[in-house]
Amino acid sequence: MANKRSLKHAINLICEELFAEAVAASLYGNELNNDNADAVLSSIIRLQTDYISRISHVEPGMKAKLYFKNLREKFSAEAEEIVDQINNL
Repeated sequence: MANKRSLKHAINLICEELFAEAVAASLYGNELNNDNADAVLSSIIRLQTDYISRISHVEPGMKAKLYFKNLREKFSAEAEEIVDQINNL
């Protein structure tokens, strides 16, 4: 398991890239639908804040290794959903 600092850094980098791609897709896409773009951007921000805060507070009663493995899997799944939403902009 990586330390908490590197995990937070990785989450921040991924969310920054997703945010940049969403902005680019909303600006240069074929259709102008600002509501969908705003929803995607806000979901990226929520994803980032949610997972950064969850890193510092491990669930009681759960082993740390299992908790962080589960956290990474859930983050990856949600990031893939956002990528799909960006592709549909």
